[in-house]
Amino acid sequence: MLYSLLALAIAALLLAQFSLVRMRRYHKALAKSEERLRLSIWGSGDELWDWDLESGEVYRSSSWLEAVTTEVALKDFPPNKNLIHPQDVERVANALSQHLAGNSPFFEASYRLLTAKDNYLWVLDRGKVVAYNDEGKARRMTGTLKNISQLKQAEARMQLFSRCLENISDAVVICDTKFNIIEVNPAYSSLTGKKRDQVLQSRFTLTLYPTRFMQDIEKTLVKHSRWSGEVRELKTNGDYYQAELTFDVIKDEQGSITQYVAVFSDISDRKRREAELSRLANSDTLTGLPNRAVFMTKLASLVTNTTEHALLVFDLDNFKKINDSLGHELGDTLLCKLAERLHNNKVFRQKLYRLGGDEFAILLDNTNDIHAITSVAKLLLQQINKAFAVDQHELVVTSSIGIVLFPEDGKDPQALLRNADTAMYHAKNAGANRYLFFNDTMNKQAVKRLQIENLIRHGLKEDYFTVYYQPKMDLLTGKIVGMEALVRFITPKGGLISPGSFIPVAEETGQIVDIGTVVLRKACLDVKRWLDQGLFHGRVAVNLSAKQFMLPFLCDQIDDILQQTNLASYHLELEITEGTVMESPKLAIDTMKKLRARGIHLAMDDFGTGYSSLAYLKQFPLNTLKIDKAFIDDMSSARGRNMVDTIVTIAHNLSLSVVAEGVETHEQLEQLRKLRCEIIQGYYYSKPLSADDFAAFLMAQKKQRQPLISV
Repeated sequence: MLYSLLALAIAALLLAQFSLVRMRRYHKALAKSEERLRLSIWGSGDELWDWDLESGEVYRSSSWLEAVTTEVALKDFPPNKNLIHPQDVERVANALSQHLAGNSPFFEASYRLLTAKDNYLWVLDRGKVVAYNDEGKARRMTGTLKNISQLKQAEARMQLFSRCLENISDAVVICDTKFNIIEVNPAYSSLTGKKRDQVLQSRFTLTLYPTRFMQDIEKTLVKHSRWSGEVRELKTNGDYYQAELTFDVIKDEQGSITQYVAVFSDISDRKRREAELSRLANSDTLTGLPNRAVFMTKLASLVTNTTEHALLVFDLDNFKKINDSLGHELGDTLLCKLAERLHNNKVFRQKLYRLGGDEFAILLDNTNDIHAITSVAKLLLQQINKAFAVDQHELVVTSSIGIVLFPEDGKDPQALLRNADTAMYHAKNAGANRYLFFNDTMNKQAVKRLQIENLIRHGLKEDYFTVYYQPKMDLLTGKIVGMEALVRFITPKGGLISPGSFIPVAEETGQIVDIGTVVLRKACLDVKRWLDQGLFHGRVAVNLSAKQFMLPFLCDQIDDILQQTNLASYHLELEITEGTVMESPKLAIDTMKKLRARGIHLAMDDFGTGYSSLAYLKQFPLNTLKIDKAFIDDMSSARGRNMVDTIVTIAHNLSLSVVAEGVETHEQLEQLRKLRCEIIQGYYYSKPLSADDFAAFLMAQKKQRQPLISV
């Protein structure tokens, strides 16, 4: 019995000890949990509060205030009413009442709270009822207070910026990085007539400008973070407005562009005033045409920019007799009617000026095309010669026209105008209703050039232009590796027209573009045929004139011809002169890269014949350098050989192949072999051949493959 009681006591003791250990562990874990909570609250900067609704006791633990337990009067509501800004009390009380009544899942309010330093700061107060009494009423509520003063300051700043954006008189557009509109201000709608809802998420565009204009703006923004300029645009009602447009970029903390901001400053009224002042200063008071000052400015600009142009100066024959017999008022009316008639003709519009009295001028810029100039002169005489009805008089007048060309007939505006006047008076002395170029020599040249122009025009129409081919030979193997396509102008009556006669005229008139297109198409057709016959596997080289190379649609045109002829781009090589690419190196590089991207080979012709392209040569995406015949002819001298050696070395250092053109002698061949030139072209091996003769040449080559020289 005693033993049983002892065992029972020991067991009770052990159980009590075990319970004590478990209780200590529980309290230790609870203390650790409370420590974590306390540290979390401290780290977040939030204040923790606990409110006993029955006793009115409020506990508060804050990172910016000392922990405190306070007794508040039960009648005080909210319990920290005395610390809440008077203007915020009612709003806080309503939010708290709603939650205590069960109408909201939690309590939340932002308000101004009085701190221990006797100043207010903005807080976000959030809480929730965590215990209810037996009657279902809230008896305990806990929550947090967060200091949101900085957020409120930022919010106030944003509201200020928003009000500024809403009320600023300039139109503002905010776009994403793809120029999709994400926000506009009211001034934008006022300026353009477009409502905000209509433009959001649509792409920002300037309807009067090409797509490339916006692409250029984007490039400038990426490079310089800012673009500005004046633009002209349409409103929704069809009216025009003018504005100073400024684009800026918005970047994030990493420096990446996130948005673009455009600001329009309406300058329509200012532009209208400026236009009116300009009109008054630059217009002839009698006829309304641009006056002598505007004419001299335009003429000086053309001369300064060395722009080819023609100047036609004309007056009315015997105009003094009209004034003397019918009066100056009628004479003025006649001049006004003449100006109106010519201005209404699109041929003369924007080109016609009144120099004074009955003397007028027409400026035809960017042309020395004799055919076009004489056509204008003939039309001008025809228009002037039509009868004028003036104050019940029917007047038929004639005119005399003097024509000068720049730069042939004068190097400065004064000389050009003086020579044009001289030509006009010579025309007047030759008889009524005539036009005359400045001198007889020029007249004869103009007539001859006009004949060639007409012949070229007729030749293009009747297909008189054909293509000859001069082979390019591998110097070591003697095999043909390509050929150059050369244009020939053969007329049924006149026979072969020298390229030296028609090509300069074609280049001046722009007819070289049409000729170049004919040559390219015919060359591609011939090469495709020889490829299909198994006679040839290389490339045909076609020369591009400067005007062709500068065509904005050049690449598209070449694509079309290759597609129409079904010729792979690999078999086409385009030869571009050094002078052409050096006119605008950056534009040339861009065009050449587009051509190379299509698989077309590029060769620089006439390298080293008067331009300094060495600085750019390494940037040009070339395949081949052609050594001009002038250098080959000079190889008999040491200096000439050194020049060729230098060109070959430059080419090889740039991984370019070399073609020597104009090779005529065995001695030149041997020298080129020693200088490691790969390909030759010239009379030594073959003169240019017609398509039929070249096909026979290819056939012979196929049957016999002999090295050009022994090595």
